[in-house]
This record gives sequence, C-alpha cells and structure tokens, in this order.
Amino acid sequence: MALPTLTPTSQTSAIVLPVTGTILSVTGALPLGVYKDSVEFLSGAVAQVAFTYKRLGGDVLDIELTEQNVYANYEDAVLEYSYLLNIHQSKNILGSALGGTTGSFDHTGQIAAGHALSGSNIQLKYPKFSFVSAFKIGEQFATEAGRGGTTPIYSASFVPVKNKQDYDLQSIVSSSATSASMPFYNKVGNKRIKIRDMFYKTPNQMWRFYGYYGGLSVVGNMNTYGQYADDSSWQVVPVWQNKMQAIQFEDALYTRTSHYSYEIIDNKLRIFPMPGDYYTPDKFWFKFSVQSGDIWEDDFESGQDGINNMNTLPFENIPYESINSIGKQWIRRFSLALSKETLGQIRGKFGGNVPIPGDTISLNASDLLSQAKDEQTSLRDELKTVLDELTYPKLLETDKGMTENAKAIMNEAPLTIFVG
Repeated sequence: MALPTLTPTSQTSAIVLPVTGTILSVTGALPLGVYKDSVEFLSGAVAQVAFTYKRLGGDVLDIELTEQNVYANYEDAVLEYSYLLNIHQSKNILGSALGGTTGSFDHTGQIAAGHALSGSNIQLKYPKFSFVSAFKIGEQFATEAGRGGTTPIYSASFVPVKNKQDYDLQSIVSSSATSASMPFYNKVGNKRIKIRDMFYKTPNQMWRFYGYYGGLSVVGNMNTYGQYADDSSWQVVPVWQNKMQAIQFEDALYTRTSHYSYEIIDNKLRIFPMPGDYYTPDKFWFKFSVQSGDIWEDDFESGQDGINNMNTLPFENIPYESINSIGKQWIRRFSLALSKETLGQIRGKFGGNVPIPGDTISLNASDLLSQAKDEQTSLRDELKTVLDELTYPKLLETDKGMTENAKAIMNEAPLTIFVG
C-alpha cells in the first residue's frame, strides 16, 4: 500500500506562496524598481521567497502571499537599510561637505542621469577632511578681527579741516573710487564700505623721542616697559617677552600715545577733540573693505550654492553589490518582518475570522501584525545602535583608548638589561 502524500494542498485560498521564486517575475513586481538592473538583487529577491516560505512554515501551512509580495518587501528592506546607512554617513561627513557640489535627484532618490555626480556613489567613499566649512567661517571672523581673511582691505585718507569735527567717509571713498589711480577704482559704486581702522602719523620728533615702540622704553622689564626706546635695550630677552612687548605697544597706541579718539556711526566719523590751532595731523588715514553683503545682516542671496544640510548631500541608494554579508542578513530579517505584516493584513481582512460551513476559523492576523511591528522596530534599533558606535568620532575615541592601554602595558613591561 502506497504511503499518502503529506504535502499540504490549499483548501482555503487560491493564492499560496510558492517554494521559491523566478528571476523573470521579479522586475515587474518592484514598486520603485531601484535595483531592477542589478542581477545580484534579482537573485537575492528570488532567494528571499524560499527564505520566507521556510521561516513562515510553508512546508506545513498555507502562506497566503504571492512571490510578488515578497519581492516588493525585499526591495523595501534594501531601501530601508540604505536609508539608515546614509543617515549614519551624513553624521560623519556633513561638516566637511558643507558648500560642496550637490546633485539633482529623481523620484527614487537616485542622482538624475547625465548629472556630473551620477553613479559616483559618494556615500561609499571615505571623505577627504578639508575643514572647508571651518575655513569659510574662520575667514569671516579673521576679516572682522583684522587678522587675515580673504576680503581685500583698502586704505584712504582725508585732510582734516580746522574746527570741523564730522566727516562722511562713505562720500570720501565714493568720490575717490572714480579715479583710476586708486586701488579700489570701480569697486565701490553704490556699495557700502566697512571701516576697519583709523590712524594718523605723529610728528617726527615724537617718533624720535618715544622710539619705535612708542614709549620711554625699558630694558626688557615688563613692569616698566615704555620708559626707554626699544633700540636702547642692551640685554637679550626671550621671544615671548618680545611678543608681549609688541602687544603692549599696540595697546599703548590706543590708550596712551594718541591724543585723538573717534566714533563712527553709519560711516560718519566724529573726531575728538575737534581739530584746532594746536597740532593737527596733515592727514587722517583709515582702512576699509567694500561690502558685497554684510555678514551681520540676513543677506541670504549672497550665500554659496551647494551642500547646506543632510538633504542636499549627493547620496544615492547604496548599490546592492556594495552591501556586505552583515547588511544582507539584516535585509533578509527585515524583509521577513515586512512579509509577516503583509500576511497579517491579508489574514485580517475579515477581522481574523474566516467563515466555513457551520463555523468560523480564527486566524493569527493580530499576532502576525504585532510580531511584525516589534521585529521591525527591534531591527532598526539594533542597526542604529551599532552605527552610533561606529561614527568617526567614536572610532577615534576607541583608538585613543587602545593607545592609552598599550602605553599602560608597556609601562609595566620590564626594561631589557643592558650589558656593556
């Protein structure tokens, strides 16, 4: 007597998940088709059908899914993995990428065909840390502090008038900017200037009396510096002391040497005291820059085009071939959780109960939906936790700890006895 065939045959549904899929049926089932041209992805999607079939008990129970459901969930799982990895990499490189070239993206998140960055897979490259953003910020602060920067600084002068205290520096510069002999020729126009510094030249006898550093200077004594001219010093002093002397000299120019002071409001200069019958400099000099956009104003139009936040990073979906075994196993598990959710929604169509003659059958729709949601959350949290520990700053902290531990071990190791 022949043994009965135990392979179950569906008695309740015309749709049952097959044991495996076929490559030819994958492409048409993908909602977005991001990976439809990847042979490796198509093979992975087919294998996922068999994985899902086994994990959901298809050998014993009917699985009311189509292979197309599994393909769509597999694509979704790969995109979810790419999404989480790209967010992780955004944290790593955004600071160095600010101001860089961004892309133009299609509806799937891929860089548009024909764009210079199309297919460059920047998200897979180790960044070149050029500190571009820090330099851009530093340039503006350096310009404002008068310690460098890239903004051209010009100088101009005017002749003070007896008993005249107020001078319009904007008008002085604008009228001079029409002369071809001026370095700021045709650079001002209607643009606003920003005054950087004001100074005048002291008479020659004062320089003779006070010396190069502007005081009755000393011999390298910081407490009495300013009593003898520097060229009267006859002892060697350390470099740091010379640096301190230079700082004191600059401070003295503003607090002691000059008997003129000023205030500037809206590029209108007012000199104190008013030039009169006593000594008045031949000229007052000032340094200025031409503003293309005041950094203290909301002049967004003068900003730089390019990467300014995570959204403008030229990150495409990670190529399937670039995902290693760690990522592919996460994708299989997440795809299975998505298929559980799909199956739970299908079985819950009638509230989880299927009518049969004389009775009803309760299905596990609610259990499947609950499991699916919990597994998806758990998998996301698992991946995020790992990625948070693998940011570049965290890796540097780990390397620092390893170095410190290695030093501690070496300190405990006995030194080799030298035999002369």
